[in-house]
Amino acid sequence: MYLDLQTRLRNTFERFIRERFNVSAPIMIEQPRRPEFGEMALPFCFELAKALKRPPRQIANEVVETIGPIQGVARLEAAGGGYINVFFDRTAFLARLAAGAEDRPAPAEGKIIVEHTNINPNKAAHIGHLRNAALGDTFVRILRSRGRQVEVQNYIDNTGVQVADAVVGFRYLENKTSDDVRRLAADPAVRFDYYCWDLYARVSRWYDEDPARLELRGRTMQEVEHGQGESARLAEVVADTIVRYHLATMYRLNVEYDLLPRESEILKLKFWDQAFALLKERGAIYLESEGKNKGCWVMPADSTGAAVEDSDAAERSPDDTKIIVRSNGTVTYVGKDIAYQLWKFGLLGRDFGYRLFHRYPGGRQLWVTAAGDEDHAAPAFGHGALVYNVIDVRQSYLQNIVALGLLALGYKEQAEKSVHFAYEMVALSPRCSKDLGIELSEEDQKRPYVEVSGRKGLGVKADDLIDQLQNRALEEVRSRHPEEPEEFHRRTARQIAIGALRYFLLKYTRATVIAFDFAEALSFEGETGPYVQYAAVRATGIFRKLGGQPDFSRLSEAALAAAVQSESGAEYWQLAVLASQTTAFAEQAMSTSEPSVLAKFAFQLAQAFNNFYHRHPILREPDPDRKLFLLWLTGYVRSQLERALDLLGVEVPEAM
Repeated sequence: MYLDLQTRLRNTFERFIRERFNVSAPIMIEQPRRPEFGEMALPFCFELAKALKRPPRQIANEVVETIGPIQGVARLEAAGGGYINVFFDRTAFLARLAAGAEDRPAPAEGKIIVEHTNINPNKAAHIGHLRNAALGDTFVRILRSRGRQVEVQNYIDNTGVQVADAVVGFRYLENKTSDDVRRLAADPAVRFDYYCWDLYARVSRWYDEDPARLELRGRTMQEVEHGQGESARLAEVVADTIVRYHLATMYRLNVEYDLLPRESEILKLKFWDQAFALLKERGAIYLESEGKNKGCWVMPADSTGAAVEDSDAAERSPDDTKIIVRSNGTVTYVGKDIAYQLWKFGLLGRDFGYRLFHRYPGGRQLWVTAAGDEDHAAPAFGHGALVYNVIDVRQSYLQNIVALGLLALGYKEQAEKSVHFAYEMVALSPRCSKDLGIELSEEDQKRPYVEVSGRKGLGVKADDLIDQLQNRALEEVRSRHPEEPEEFHRRTARQIAIGALRYFLLKYTRATVIAFDFAEALSFEGETGPYVQYAAVRATGIFRKLGGQPDFSRLSEAALAAAVQSESGAEYWQLAVLASQTTAFAEQAMSTSEPSVLAKFAFQLAQAFNNFYHRHPILREPDPDRKLFLLWLTGYVRSQLERALDLLGVEVPEAM
């Protein structure tokens, strides 16, 4: 509704400017600084002034006087040095909201592929992975709400360095066979992903004690990549088992996927061979004949890509090249990523097989790539028109290399539509570190946040964090609702905990380092998930006390007009207009790739409703028409709060 009116205004003014002044000007729409300046403000006259050599205020006056009526707009007003303020037809706007009018989704523009989470399947998920998944899942929800076709992929690097290290740990530190590890993984008394978390840290220390042992890593990687012998069998057990743990962890966060593309199939189905041949044929890579990278196939990096730091610095050379194939014949993961990105766009000329891997409780199917024993009833995957890779900012250099690979192959359009959806790391506040039993030095205790390291075993497992949040929420729910059954307590505690966690991870811009803190995230006051949830619960409580929802079809235009013309009419109007912007903020979050925009809006709307709730005793309102209007406004705000929270992946509890 609000967004549709915004679009109508933009189209009307663009057409008017072309016809009257024979020029084009960008029609930006701003929020006025004060409510009395209207619902929208247009600054385009300042831009027009440069082309027309006339004062902006003079142009604004001319536009207001000559443009004519616009549906849904009561009046236009030239203001300030050249702004045009827009005032809605309030009664007509509210009548349309009351009739259930909604903003229309934009036409579909081809399939969008969003790849997120992508946890190495060698140990338990940690807090940083939760930010990746929350960002990716929220962006998917926003895209789908705007009518886009979205395919969600969670790439499984089951042949990489981290899985090889787990294999080395089992084979050479613990002397276990693949059958031993299979039995260990099946043991209900063993939390296998936690076991591997500790094993990974032990292997890292073992390498540090004697760097010559790294030769075992290289040899194991070759065996795993080529599907050879015991190492490959062990890698399969480790990776497949831990992937299922990761899926369960992410499901706790309300995150689901469509496809698990596995690196093993990229290798088995010769995707890399195809990409390698193309890269060599078009001169995008070359065989290094001297220096430290002798015998490696490398790609030159451009000046912008080479300037970005990355976590794979060991594979960077002084002359700013990137290793694609190591001298021992193994492929770096950026090489495999190039092949994978080509497949996403349908440029590789070949496809995976697929088989069903998992069914979510709601019925959604999760598929996995296969190199045999595939299900021919699988949906069509890949062939995206636009691809978002949700990967942390430390991988920017590698993402640049992937795009450079597409450019070098002549795929300029696809390179431009390969979007690195980057984000900063998640750390812990010193208080949170202490709560989790992490010992800190005096120096670390004074820092604003504490970085974590899975390699050193210093980190927060995602499930431990969620468990702690749920336990703390459970205590609060039990104290507030002692009369309710335990099932209610646990369900509500889970909804509050996940809402707190997701909102905390989403409210910051992607470029912000997050220092997670239990007390801050779970607070029922301030900019938190529980605060926003509580506003929606409060609105529901009004209808519960009323005994149900009244028949709003009885709400006449006369009653709407009377309400907004009353003493409190300005407040009612501002709340309704704010609530009507849910879709507009979703659109902004989509166009800027910044989910925090929507999180901030949800908090702003919750604040506005709570202020309204405290000032107006709705159920004690004596005037029946005014009471019906206030109930409608409450129900409308609740529906928009619930929509915004759903897009953020946050559930609304029955009570709090």
